[in-house]
Amino acid sequence: MADERADRGVPRNGFGRSARLASLPLTFAGRAVSGWGRTLAGADADEVTATTLARNAEQLFAVLGSLKGGAMKLGQALSVYDAMIPAEIAGPYQEALAKLQTSSPPMPVADVHRMLAEQLGRGWRERFTEFDDEPRAAASIGQVHRAVWRGSNGRPRDVAVKVQYPGADLALDSDLRTLERFSRLFGAIFPALDARALVRELRERTMEEVDYRLEADRQRAFAAGFADWPGLRIPGVVASAPKVLVTEWLDGFPLRELLGGRGAEEDRDRFGHTVVETMFASPARVGLLHADPHPGNFLVLADGSGLGMIDFGAAASLPDGIPPVLVRILGLTAEQDAEGLDRLLRAEGFLAPGAETADVLRWVGALADPLRVEKFHFTEEWIARQGARVANPTNRAYRDTGRALSFPPEYALVMRVLSGWMNILARLDCTVAARGLVERWVPGFAG
Repeated sequence: MADERADRGVPRNGFGRSARLASLPLTFAGRAVSGWGRTLAGADADEVTATTLARNAEQLFAVLGSLKGGAMKLGQALSVYDAMIPAEIAGPYQEALAKLQTSSPPMPVADVHRMLAEQLGRGWRERFTEFDDEPRAAASIGQVHRAVWRGSNGRPRDVAVKVQYPGADLALDSDLRTLERFSRLFGAIFPALDARALVRELRERTMEEVDYRLEADRQRAFAAGFADWPGLRIPGVVASAPKVLVTEWLDGFPLRELLGGRGAEEDRDRFGHTVVETMFASPARVGLLHADPHPGNFLVLADGSGLGMIDFGAAASLPDGIPPVLVRILGLTAEQDAEGLDRLLRAEGFLAPGAETADVLRWVGALADPLRVEKFHFTEEWIARQGARVANPTNRAYRDTGRALSFPPEYALVMRVLSGWMNILARLDCTVAARGLVERWVPGFAG
């Protein structure tokens, strides 16, 4: 057992995890000095910079992925913004980010069985007629196995069994606290991102994810609220414990496999519509917002009927829907009403005194563009233009504008979810009547 863990290179103790994270700034600094020396020796400066950034990205996300816990959680949160990375260095970044979206080293089988016995009882095997020890998916704090649930009525059911990694709760908190101290590392990749604020918000929100009973309650709420929803299926909860969750199995493949414009245009448009409508309808129908924008959290159902929605560990409680002030901000931004937006932002204390609202309008264009027309075509070219403005390390004005905005945590979470899905929809290359959906499901947006 010990040898197997060592081979996987996944530190289990806090010191080992922190040491691996702490090594990143030193390595990055070493590469910067080395690149400076190569430039003095006559190497092309742009080529040296691109090579250094690519190697830093590869190491950064490899470390985040191998550590699981909060480290991998942050990597996955950053990964939805990969479409905004400058084109000249996007390839290596997207390759490194994709690894975080798909897999991580699985836990040993003995640990899986031990967790099942602790959570479901020593006779856990009697609850299943079949259990596949090989995980079908691995994420930041747990992995998913396929099994057949025996059921009290004697009718077997195909199920997904999510098993939490041992010690994931401790690792999650420790990682995010450590990463908050090293948040400046991400500035080289996402210059306009307030990484410290993102890590702080993740730490406050994602500690809830270690309680699978809470996730089960949220999933039940979503399943009930969208039971009659055309083109969307949410698996029912079969059983739950603090660190094990059993739900109905959905046959299909992750939506991420259609990113890059793969698949039929008609299907991409249909799926994009479902994602946007679900995002804006859920606060009204369920009082919750799915807070983990990730293309792996929607499955293209094998029967072609639509999408399946999974993984409800991260969800924001919005019992009264999207906050009215945030709705007004979106509406004013969509209408390009700089004067009205200026009054509102300053009255609410969301904008620093020296900031210009005209700059704010340009800075949040990526969120408002789809709300200005009847139908909007989300494309990688469009999101890349937004990235060129707000993620350009030399564009100090836009970077400062973004940081001059100060939203309450619950507002910042909604904005992060919206911007995350904008990036994913752009990579899906789909056309959606987003404005009409917002008008339907968000009271106050249309006036």
